[in-house]
Amino acid sequence: MKNKRGTIRYKLILVFFTSAALTGLCMLLIFMALIVASKNHPFAVFFMQHLIIFSLLLFVVLILLMIGFLLLMTRGSIAYLEDITNTLETISKGNLEVNIPVKSSDELGKLATTVNSMVYKLKILMEEEKSWENTKNDLITNLSHDLRTPLTSILGYMELIADVKYTDEESLRHYAGITFQKCNELKVLIDNLFEYSKLTNSELTINKSLLNLGELLEQVILGFIPALTEAEMEYRLFYSNEKIMINADPILLVRVFDNLISNAIKYGSEGKYLDIELSKADHEALVRIINYGEPILDEDLPFVFERFYTADKSRFGQTNGSGLGLAIVKSIIELHDGTVTVHNLDHRTAFEIRLRIEA
Repeated sequence: MKNKRGTIRYKLILVFFTSAALTGLCMLLIFMALIVASKNHPFAVFFMQHLIIFSLLLFVVLILLMIGFLLLMTRGSIAYLEDITNTLETISKGNLEVNIPVKSSDELGKLATTVNSMVYKLKILMEEEKSWENTKNDLITNLSHDLRTPLTSILGYMELIADVKYTDEESLRHYAGITFQKCNELKVLIDNLFEYSKLTNSELTINKSLLNLGELLEQVILGFIPALTEAEMEYRLFYSNEKIMINADPILLVRVFDNLISNAIKYGSEGKYLDIELSKADHEALVRIINYGEPILDEDLPFVFERFYTADKSRFGQTNGSGLGLAIVKSIIELHDGTVTVHNLDHRTAFEIRLRIEA
């Protein structure tokens, strides 16, 4: 039930009756003083003869006293209302650094709280809008660069082929092979961009099912045997015989492990080993994908899951990464209410994924 004592209406009624009572008391005291002063005095006769005039004068005094009491008792609320009004005028001019102190629990106090909350939310929205604007500009810049790089190579080699600027059939095959490779890189970039856009759509629904995480990891790693052989690497799978069941979308989860294992092979081949560990930790499934290549720089670690952030370029001078693979990994894991992190541990780079285990 709403407390009426904390409302402006209640306070105004209370102020009105209080000022009326004080005014009445003052008038009573004035009357008593006049009666006492006019006893056995010629003024008493004059007062009775001009009672109407004196009554009008006393009525005017009563009104003035009542107005005075009202102004005196409401000056705090009026000053507070002026503060709120001035603050709103300041906000309307674009200054969002102001704040109204909450001095009461009535409507004015609630108004101050609402204005402060509105200013805070508006400030957050403006910061987010600015961030999105910067992100959009970065997206356009990075995307233009990443699309232009393979496209420039494709156009260059296709021009050589079209102008018959090759010496023999072997050179032609070489140019065609490079063009085909660059076309594949372009396709991968566009596919990653499309998939990332789809995964970050708030209306996306995922098709979860109960699956054995150990079996899924085995199936994924088997598909990488040719790539591991080519990179002269060996995989090691560590997990117990205990089944670890999770509720997840198998297609999306396979994409997560594909991206992480491809990343480990690409940048960890010099370490010769790729370790995949599966265990339980605090009612969660913990998956670690570890490579023994050159570790990620400490200053790059907090940003590796950001879109278009390619720390790998600073590590190896390579420019064929789209910068979306790890961002896709993070988006998929977050869709499953899980977490993904990366650490440097004793000359190892370990990507850790945590997902809730189903009973």
